Amino acid sequence: MDKINLLINKGVKILNPESIFIDDDVDVERISGDNVTLYPFTKLMGKETLIMSDTTLGFEGAVTLDNVLVGKGTRLNGGFFQKCVFAGNNSFGSGAHVREGTILEEGASAAHTVGLKQTILFPFVTLGSLINFCDCLMAGGTSRKDHSEVGSSFIHFNYTPNQDKATPSMFGNVYQGVMIKSHPIFLGGQGGVVGPCRMPFGSVTAAGTIWRKDILEPDKLMFGGGIRESVLDRKIGIYSNVKRIFKNNILYIAGLISLMSWYVHIRPIFVGGTNLLSDSNSSADDSSSLSKKVLQERLLSKQLLLGMQKTLKSAIDERIKRLDDFVKRLHKSKETILSGNDGKITPLVKEHDDIINMWDRGINYFKNSFDQYFFVRSFKQSSSASCSFELSEQKPPKGFIRAIEDGIKENGNDYIRVIQSLDRSASDIGSGWLESIENRIYSEFINI
Repeated sequence: MDKINLLINKGVKILNPESIFIDDDVDVERISGDNVTLYPFTKLMGKETLIMSDTTLGFEGAVTLDNVLVGKGTRLNGGFFQKCVFAGNNSFGSGAHVREGTILEEGASAAHTVGLKQTILFPFVTLGSLINFCDCLMAGGTSRKDHSEVGSSFIHFNYTPNQDKATPSMFGNVYQGVMIKSHPIFLGGQGGVVGPCRMPFGSVTAAGTIWRKDILEPDKLMFGGGIRESVLDRKIGIYSNVKRIFKNNILYIAGLISLMSWYVHIRPIFVGGTNLLSDSNSSADDSSSLSKKVLQERLLSKQLLLGMQKTLKSAIDERIKRLDDFVKRLHKSKETILSGNDGKITPLVKEHDDIINMWDRGINYFKNSFDQYFFVRSFKQSSSASCSFELSEQKPPKGFIRAIEDGIKENGNDYIRVIQSLDRSASDIGSGWLESIENRIYSEFINI
């Protein structure tokens, strides 16, 4: 009860202290005492767990947090949450099952009984109920009234009959999505998408549609009925259309890396700079002029952003691992094809060889270049191997930084208001910077 009493003394509202469990490794200094409410049967675990002000946990049912970072103004009403991040003003209904690699940016929300893993939702993206939406990134929309949405009973199919998960789907994109100025996407209820899939801003799938193709043109309505009944011989372990799968995975990874550039170069401006690892984030002069409450909020904000960076890094690692597993399976697929046609080199066999050779040359490109990125140096010794591309070189244009700083002068450190206030020319500069990072990564790999 010692930690529970410490939280109560800080100002945390705990309605039934005997029903609350707080593990020994939870750091109470990472929990705000400002308008935080813990309803009965809340469990807090993990040294990374962080809870900011104006947060409510467990209003609808029991909540478990295991190494979860919860931003200001968030309501997690019931369920299990592990190694994920809520940037702030998020809401999640009861029956949640949210696992590692998941980031909900400001204002993103979900209703009841939603499962997420390795999922990134940009501001204001809304999920209905009874949804499985793992291994996705979704952007789009401009506000709470104009947001991308996933209808109830929707599934992102992220596991194949060949037992791989090289299936991430990108709804919208990173380089335009971060500007919060794009048309929303709507995925109709009782439908699904078979990953890996790419779908641009303004896309709509009709209710009940299961979509399997990439869409390149924005603002399209897609619909389809059930599959015609048929029985075919199954070619176990053989992959077709491997070029599309590989390209979509590279594009997805490139998008996550460009988002990391945003998290490292832009978001820190809103929390007082890039030194996110320092626990002494204020000088003596700051301490005399700012209240303890404000200083704690600033420190927690920096730790929240650090958690976003770590979680995004783990998401990138996951996608590289899953793609590597897919390419390893192509060796067996190639052998099976060759054994079935007397060793003849078919176009499909050549496509397998192209992808295998490309990945064999390129997997260390990701690992080495990213390990040399200064963010990763903060946590482990960087690799000494050379690489052709370092993200730390890809700094944002000075004009874009000035636009952000001007926006902060007018709107304060409110991330959403500042980004929304950017005029089109400034947004285009920022988008162009991120797109150039994605294009450079993509061009390093795709030469087929």
